[in-house]
Amino acid sequence: MKINKTLQYVLIGVALLVLPLILQSFGNAWVRIADMALLYILLAIGLNIVVGYAGLLDLGYVAFFAVGAYMYGLLSSPHLTTTFEWIALNFPNGLHLPLWLIVPLGAALAGIFGMLLGAPTLKLRGDYLAIVTLGFGEIIRVFMNNLDHPVNITNGPKGLDQIDPISIFGISLGKKIVIGDFEIASVSLYYYLFLSLVLITILISHRLEISRIGRAWMAIREDEIAAKAMGLNTRNLKLLAFGMGATFGGVSGAMFAGFQGFISPESFSLMESVMIIAMVVLGGIGYLPGVVLGAILLSALPEVLRYVAGPLQEMTGGRLDASIMRQLLVALAMIVIMLLRPRGLWPSPEHGKSLKAK
Repeated sequence: MKINKTLQYVLIGVALLVLPLILQSFGNAWVRIADMALLYILLAIGLNIVVGYAGLLDLGYVAFFAVGAYMYGLLSSPHLTTTFEWIALNFPNGLHLPLWLIVPLGAALAGIFGMLLGAPTLKLRGDYLAIVTLGFGEIIRVFMNNLDHPVNITNGPKGLDQIDPISIFGISLGKKIVIGDFEIASVSLYYYLFLSLVLITILISHRLEISRIGRAWMAIREDEIAAKAMGLNTRNLKLLAFGMGATFGGVSGAMFAGFQGFISPESFSLMESVMIIAMVVLGGIGYLPGVVLGAILLSALPEVLRYVAGPLQEMTGGRLDASIMRQLLVALAMIVIMLLRPRGLWPSPEHGKSLKAK
């Protein structure tokens, strides 16, 4: 039994390693879909700490994604040299800080913002908590949209461009690698980086889940009053949940900025937060395999449905817009899934154990 399980893990690992090489033969667009799916898995795992483990509804999670992305964009592009003269004097070619410095800074800043969000919401629950976090996410987006005057920091709605591609050990992931007659596309190189980060994040999240902190978060989720009566410091634990979840969002945002090479406030709208929440709930709230499955489905499904929406648009004589049709198909798929599987596609097996025992 143990050998079979090990063999399964080996086969899954080989499949994940070979996947981008197969997809790139059909076009780089398919590998980009896989890259974005991995980034959304990072975001969903981070939000799962807040929503799934601690039971705190956060509708402004995309704010931390934006903080990490703008941190990377500002520190790896020539934008700040046009705004601050002292930066232009010391760095005439622009700030191009290494990845090992930018990512920890982005993660730390996002974590600080997460705790700042958590501080005023410690006594809020349910709908009130959702409204406050929703407002926080919109405040960050509006700030990014308007911090181009009087001092141009974020370049406002025009966004930041000329962002350096991610470089590791002197190897730029923005260029393809040729080995003999075989070439590995840039998007495939990003895939392997994002896959490594996802595996590390899953390991960290799993260790947190089975630790004392994870069990304390789940106690707060089930009954906060009882948890407080048992001597748990619910205030610090909630702040830690917000901070840890936001840190993963900051790392994902930094990767997104390096991958895209351009960011703007439009990429961090409310709909992004709603989609990430939907990934966690649809997959199986509080259960890592379910969260990963939900993130893959909801990030890849809209792109795959492009090939369905086009023919449907032609069938209606062009009266229906393809993008609207795609959103309609995604919404219908989500409704059907939630009706058939109300606890998610892959819920935690721990739910209902006591009922089965009875």
